[in-house]
Amino acid sequence: MRDDTPLLGLKNIGPTIAARFKAVGIETVGDLRAVGPAEAYKRIKARHPRTTIPVCYYLYSLQGALEGKHWDALSPAVKETLLQEAGVKRRTKR
Repeated sequence: MRDDTPLLGLKNIGPTIAARFKAVGIETVGDLRAVGPAEAYKRIKARHPRTTIPVCYYLYSLQGALEGKHWDALSPAVKETLLQEAGVKRRTKR
């Protein structure tokens, strides 16, 4: 995938998500690679704190987009690493 490929149209990235990332300066695959999924998620969370839950729509989707796979196909280890890098605490089940 080329660095100048727009995020919109990549696996997991629809118009709403792409527009939110564009608003924080992340428009292409190259932008996303340079910033990384965790930092991109933090930027969106800072701008839209109530709309970044669940994390799968943003954090996992970005990693999946870079890998060309659906977000739920990421391994548990990759998901855990992303959560740690983004500073997201898992909710404990009661």
